[in-house]
Amino acid sequence: MYYVYLIRSIKYPQTIYVGYTTDIEKRLKTHNAGGSIHTKKDKPWEIVVSLSFKDMDCAKQLEKYLKTQSGRAFIKKRLL
Repeated sequence: MYYVYLIRSIKYPQTIYVGYTTDIEKRLKTHNAGGSIHTKKDKPWEIVVSLSFKDMDCAKQLEKYLKTQSGRAFIKKRLL
């Protein structure tokens, strides 16, 4: 399975991050251990939304969209 996930900083709740992975639990542990340059300074993180896909291309397309300005607006209006 392929996952698109939305995590929120526990320390700074207004800070969110969208990502893609094949192992959601392992990826969250990596974020919380400081293993990602983009999320290191805002740890710890919690999962807000996780969507699973059988098709890798669909997952990557959704991740790409959610990282756009329009996708960020969708997240704030519908998911948070």
